[in-house]
Amino acid sequence: MPEIDIPLPLDVKKLFDLPPCADLKLPSPSPLKITLPTGGSINALTDISKGIPTDCSMIFNLMLQISPFLAATECLFKLLGLIAPLIDVVKALGPPPDPIKLGSAIPKFVKAAADLAPCLLVVTGAPLIPFLRDLLCLIIKALNCFLGQMKSLLGVMKGITLQLDAAQSSGNTELVRTLQCAQDNAATSADHLTKSIEPIGVILKLAAPLMGLAGIGPIELPSIGSETDIESLQEVVRTLQGVVGTLQIAADALGGCG
Repeated sequence: MPEIDIPLPLDVKKLFDLPPCADLKLPSPSPLKITLPTGGSINALTDISKGIPTDCSMIFNLMLQISPFLAATECLFKLLGLIAPLIDVVKALGPPPDPIKLGSAIPKFVKAAADLAPCLLVVTGAPLIPFLRDLLCLIIKALNCFLGQMKSLLGVMKGITLQLDAAQSSGNTELVRTLQCAQDNAATSADHLTKSIEPIGVILKLAAPLMGLAGIGPIELPSIGSETDIESLQEVVRTLQGVVGTLQIAADALGGCG
């Protein structure tokens, strides 16, 4: 069959042209950092688990780092702000006393002390209640997420077990190998999932002294074994459901999760 070349208009040809490499090149995110008042700095980190980094992702990464720093150092900076007027008061007291300097230093000291007063109330336990309530509610949500995923995984594992039994009974060796592979992958997923709750146990241990100030007894996660069979995982689910119930009682005593 003869071939016929059909001429195309220039504007149509341009549609088939590959764009320049410069137009397809992935942009490199700009390095970002914040210089801290203590002299150090916080740098934006590249999180490859969230895809190709961009300026926006680097900005939000830095914001996630700076937020806890600001929250954790608020009382520290208020305390540092109290030191300078306190030194002025001590110097004005002498010897010899300087009433003029003392008269100007005391109001500054009183103002700085008033700003610090809310931080001093922490040891009484009252300001801890909203924080601990929110923390407990967050942990409850995290454990419920874990339980939901574990129950779904258990459903998959039970289905694989039933199919595997049927395949073995029928002598379908190819299907048996496939299902055994799926069973191993499900067990690996269960192992990773159970390990994912370890940070929650660490948080509860770290919060135990603060919970004591608020009149709440320590709450700990039970040790989770490394077994990934269905029976062991079902026991893990039952155990953590009990922990969630205990956490819910404590959260309700502090005002509830709402």
